[in-house]
Amino acid sequence: MVVQQHWLRRGACAAAAVMGVSGTAGCSGGGDAVADARAGADPLLSVQKAADVLAEAGTAKARTAMETAAGGTRVTIRGEGGYDFRRAMGRLRVVLPNDPAGSSGRQPITELLAPGALYMKDRGAGVPPDKWVRVDTTALTDGNLVTGGATDPAAAAELLRGARSATFVGHVELAGVRVAHYRGVTDIAHAARAASAHARGALAAAAEGFDQDAVSFDAYLDSEGRLRKVRHQFSFANQGRTVAVASTTLLYEFGVPVVVRLPDRRDIYAGRVRM
Repeated sequence: MVVQQHWLRRGACAAAAVMGVSGTAGCSGGGDAVADARAGADPLLSVQKAADVLAEAGTAKARTAMETAAGGTRVTIRGEGGYDFRRAMGRLRVVLPNDPAGSSGRQPITELLAPGALYMKDRGAGVPPDKWVRVDTTALTDGNLVTGGATDPAAAAELLRGARSATFVGHVELAGVRVAHYRGVTDIAHAARAASAHARGALAAAAEGFDQDAVSFDAYLDSEGRLRKVRHQFSFANQGRTVAVASTTLLYEFGVPVVVRLPDRRDIYAGRVRM
């Protein structure tokens, strides 16, 4: 699909020299997930259950930052919005970095995140301003871990289900909240197999598309086991160049109202899109 593949190439270039770059979430552990995370006796189990605990928490505000580096060029893309972990749906306002000339006049992108799909407004040359672009995230070779410029917060948590190792680093204060810091390595393919239904397809695509499944992470959980911050570090090959990525998601103000309305079919652009 032209939209998907061209966006991915550009997204990673934007990553490299530029970003041109469900229903209810599965809560397999139920109340036990929260109890396990609160106990904190087993770092690996606490991290692996983080997605379940977020589903029980419901909603949160979110901030994201995606830092990419390739060929000596560094790019940071930031997003802010809200996420409903029960519905696995969110809305972010993503701000692109300045262009090579230093201009900051780029229009922010509105992104709607949904199971298996990414909707973008104000993205793509030639797309009418009142239209949305829809991308099937299960067909992207990165599963939208990079393409949208912001890793889906639910996917960021679901990645932790594949954790192979986790070590308790210590307690720190994060935005006025005392949190437990864990560091380890997760596996994309293993995470895809263990993921909730809404995240399985995209993570499976990422497992197929990345040369290496190992992803380093730093996760910060509060006293209730809720994921407050997670930073994933990984790399992938794009047009013969290695792109290093550090994707950070910060969650706060749990329980706030988060309303996400997906666009009607008539509002989705059906033409050719140049990212």
